[in-house]
Amino acid sequence: MTIESGSLRVTDEIRFIDTAEGLAAFCGEIAGAQWIALDTEFVREKTYYPRLCLVQVATPDALACIDPIALPDLGPLAALLHDPAVTKVVHAAHQDMEILLQSTGRVPTPVFDTQVAVSLLGHGDQIGYARMVQIYLDLELDKGHTRTDWSQRPLETAQLRYAADDVRHLARVYPMILKDLEEKGRLDWLSEDFAAISEESRYLPDPDNAWRRIKGQKYLKGAQLAVLQALAAWRERQAMEKDLPKRWILSDDVLTELSQRSPTDLASLAKVRGLEDKTLQRHGETLLALVREARSLPASAWPARPGPSRGIGPEHEELVDVAMGLLRHQARINDISPAAIATRKDLEALFREEPDCALLQGWRARIAGRVILDWYLGRLRLQVRDERMALDRDGS
Repeated sequence: MTIESGSLRVTDEIRFIDTAEGLAAFCGEIAGAQWIALDTEFVREKTYYPRLCLVQVATPDALACIDPIALPDLGPLAALLHDPAVTKVVHAAHQDMEILLQSTGRVPTPVFDTQVAVSLLGHGDQIGYARMVQIYLDLELDKGHTRTDWSQRPLETAQLRYAADDVRHLARVYPMILKDLEEKGRLDWLSEDFAAISEESRYLPDPDNAWRRIKGQKYLKGAQLAVLQALAAWRERQAMEKDLPKRWILSDDVLTELSQRSPTDLASLAKVRGLEDKTLQRHGETLLALVREARSLPASAWPARPGPSRGIGPEHEELVDVAMGLLRHQARINDISPAAIATRKDLEALFREEPDCALLQGWRARIAGRVILDWYLGRLRLQVRDERMALDRDGS
């Protein structure tokens, strides 16, 4: 069975909404909800920007799959997503926030990310939705439609049921997570993390820093990095303008090769392995100009790759090793995965006194950051009692 255009009911529980009237009616029905469970389905294999194909919304009493492809706009839903009185409950929010910013012009707020929350409850670092549902509901989710092309119409009933499960169970799990957080006294610990999720700057393209995401950059140095920065920024803007995958403009391997060779004419440019003839014809002169301009920059203008931990010498490495033990100790007594709190790089950032160190922010500072800092400053002394690490304040 497939869902035909104009249908409003998939099952007695799930609605499929593909008309403006249906969307307005549904959003009006749930407008008084304190929270909604939210998920999206999209495709981006052939585009730069993700194409929103389905929005799933659930409350304790209603569930709908909304078809943005059929709808002229998402106005009523956007109003709900941006209503400060309605919490948007998501799991692993980043991609959902990115595409909803693109589709509605703003990032939904406020947001509650269950992936972040369950890490604070000791269920591991960055666990998937299916694992979370298994923990809380003892259910094994169907994975039969993970490769669905959500842009194809009509959608089958089984596909919509699969998509609906992403919010159906989320709406059941969310109150359980709130209860667990409240019982542990951690309900307010996540406010900074959740506020950061709604920061628009996290989801906007940054062409000038696109070079940092290219694996081959680790083999480059000096002026070669300047060339890579210029070429990667050009590729990013081309992909954005044409709405094409970046690899369709130039592959990462070609960018790295161009940066290493820094060709000066079309003949040498044509020898770069992987550079297609059509790209050479259309953009050859542009690429050469970008290389020349980047090579002419003074050394002070070359981009700096994050190098070895600045200020972390052998003596500091020993301190980081001890701090890792402190981190594991604090994680154990708080029943949280150490990886959910901090990484070794975070600890190194603490010893470098970086002001934006994650370990000194929000709940991470409360659980471990301040303890490690107090030990480093001599306010805490490590002891061993009953064959376990113990901490004495002020040496007492």
